Amino acid sequence: MLKNENIICISSIDWDFNWQGHQEIMSTLARNGNKVLFIENTGIRTPTFKDIPRLKKRFINWFKSIRGFREEMEDLYIYSPVILPFPYSKIARLINKFMLLNPLRRWMKTMGFYNPIVWTFLPTGIALDIINNIDKKLLVYYCIADFYELAGSFKKVRKTEDELIRKSDLIFVQGNVLKEKCKRLNDKVYVFPFGVKIEAFENFQSSPEEVPADIRNIKRPIIGYVGGIHRHIDLGLIRFIAENHPEWSIVLIGPIQTDISEKSSLENVFSLGKKDFSTLPNYINEFDVAIIPYNISEYTATVFPTKLNEYHALGKPVVSTDLPEIAKFNAENDNLVFIGKTYKEFVDCISNVLNSQSDKLANQRIVSARRNSWSTRIEEMSNLIENALEKKAKGPLDWQGRFLKFYRATRRKAVIIGGIVLSIYLLLFYTSFVWFMARPLKISQMPEKADCIAVFGGGVGETGSPGKSTIERARYSVDLFKKGYSEIIIFSSGYTYNYNDASNMKLIALSLGVPEKNIILEQKAGSTYENVKYTKQILRKKGFDKILLVSSPYNMRRASLVFNHIAKDVEVVYTPVPNPQFYNREGRVELEQIRAILHEYLGIIYYWWKGYI
Repeated sequence: MLKNENIICISSIDWDFNWQGHQEIMSTLARNGNKVLFIENTGIRTPTFKDIPRLKKRFINWFKSIRGFREEMEDLYIYSPVILPFPYSKIARLINKFMLLNPLRRWMKTMGFYNPIVWTFLPTGIALDIINNIDKKLLVYYCIADFYELAGSFKKVRKTEDELIRKSDLIFVQGNVLKEKCKRLNDKVYVFPFGVKIEAFENFQSSPEEVPADIRNIKRPIIGYVGGIHRHIDLGLIRFIAENHPEWSIVLIGPIQTDISEKSSLENVFSLGKKDFSTLPNYINEFDVAIIPYNISEYTATVFPTKLNEYHALGKPVVSTDLPEIAKFNAENDNLVFIGKTYKEFVDCISNVLNSQSDKLANQRIVSARRNSWSTRIEEMSNLIENALEKKAKGPLDWQGRFLKFYRATRRKAVIIGGIVLSIYLLLFYTSFVWFMARPLKISQMPEKADCIAVFGGGVGETGSPGKSTIERARYSVDLFKKGYSEIIIFSSGYTYNYNDASNMKLIALSLGVPEKNIILEQKAGSTYENVKYTKQILRKKGFDKILLVSSPYNMRRASLVFNHIAKDVEVVYTPVPNPQFYNREGRVELEQIRAILHEYLGIIYYWWKGYI
C-alpha cells in the first residue's frame, strides 16, 4: 500500500459529516504512513436556508483551529476554509482563490508538505484553482456522483469537470455510467464502488445490553434505512410502506437533509437521527430487513448506495428500488439484493424476505461484503497510484514534459508580468493619469491685494536641477508686484548652489525694475515647512496678515497644510506660477514630472508623520 507520500484530499463533504469513503480512505492512508491534508467541502451549489447549520459549523471549526487548520489524528490534518459560498460566480472564485490558496501555501511551506498527490472528489472551479496552483506529482479524481444533477445545472459543472478529467492521471468512479462519462475524455478510468469497513462489523458482538436505547423498544419487524435523509429518498415510498403495513416499524437512521413533514403523522415511522459510525453495527443488527428507498432519477442512475455492503456485512437482506448500479451488483453477485420496481413490488419483496429468512443467503451476503471491504478497495487503488507514480518517474519523456511545463509556466508568468509593466508604462507616460492623480495637490486662486508677496524657492526638489523654477517664480512675483497687488516681495529659500536661491530671485527682481527697498530675503529655509516657519516670523515683525503665495502649482497643497497647522492667523491667497514650463502637459509625460508629483505626496506623508501638518 502507498507509503511516505504527502496527499491533499479535496473533499465533497466535511470531515464531521456521515462517515463515508472520503474519511475511510484518507484515515487509512494516514495510518499507513502518509501525511494527509483533508480540505473540507468548498461547495458544489449555492447554499440555501437549510445549509445554515453546516455553515455555522464551518465557522466554529475555523475559529477553534489555527487559521482553519487542525490536526485530527497523527498524520491527518483538516483544513476548514472560510470562503464566499458562490461556487459559480467569477468574482467570488477570484476572491476565494486568494482566501483559500494563501493560507494553504503557508501551511504547506511550514509543514514541509511538498510535491503532494492531489486526490479530489470535487470537479468545481475552486478545486481546479487548488490543483492548478500546487506543484504535485499525481492527480487523482474520484468521481462518486453526477455533479451535473447536484449543482442543478449541466453548464455550471460540465466545463470544469471536463478540464479535471483531462488533467487527471487516474480516475476512480462509482459505477459504469460514470465510467462511460469519464472515458470519453480519459482512458485511465477504474470502477471502485464505495466499500465497507468490514472489521467494524466482523468484530461486532451482539448482546442485549449493547442494543441502543432508542431502538430497543421499537416493535418488530423493523424495516431499517441508514444514510442521509435527503431529496433523493423516496418519501412517498416510505409512506406507502408505513400505511400498508402498520404492523411494521420503519426506522430511519441519519441526518435530516430535506423536509420530512410527510411522514410526521405516521406512528410506525421512527427517525433516530445521525449516529456515530462505531454504533452503526448495533443499529443495523436490529433490522429485520434493510432498505435502499432511492428515487429513480438521472442522479441516482450513477449512485452506488454506500450502505449496501454494511447491511450485507451483518448478513441482512436488502430490498432496493431499481437502481442501475444495484442491477449491475446483482448480475455479479447472484441476485443478492431484492429489487422492487414499483411501490407494490417493493412491499411484496419485504414481505417475502420476512417470511423466508435463509442462513445460506446471509452467509453469501457476508462473503460479498468481504470482497467489497475498504481494505481491499484501498489496496487496489494504492497499487494503481504507485504504478502511475512509477511510470511518471521512469517515463523517457518525463524530463522533457517537466521542462516544457516549467518553460510554459515561466513564459506565461513573463507574459503576464510584461503585460502589467507595459500597461503601467502606457498609463503613466501616455495618458492623463498622472495629472489626474496630481490634481488634489494643486491649489490656484485669483490674485488679490495683500500685504506682501511670499515666494518659496524651488531648489532642486522639483526640477532636479537648480534655477529652472527659480526664474519663473521670481518673474511671476514681479508681474504681481507691477500690477499693484502688493508693494513688498519676500523671497524665501536657504538652498545654495554656487549662489543662494533667494539671492538669485532678488537679482532677477532687481533686473526687472523692483526697488531693493521693496524686497525682503529669508535665507535659512531648507524645506516647505521652514519656508512657512521663517516667513511667518517676518510677517509678525512687519505686522502683515495677508499674503500672496507664489510657488509650484503642486507644492501648494503641502504649503497650505503647513500654514493651517502653524500659521492659521495668516490669510493666504494661493497664486502659483500659472504655466510652469516644467509641468508642460503637451506630449509624453516625463519621468521627472512623475518624480516631482510623487515627491509631493511623499512629502505630505512625511510631514504628517513628523507632526508638521
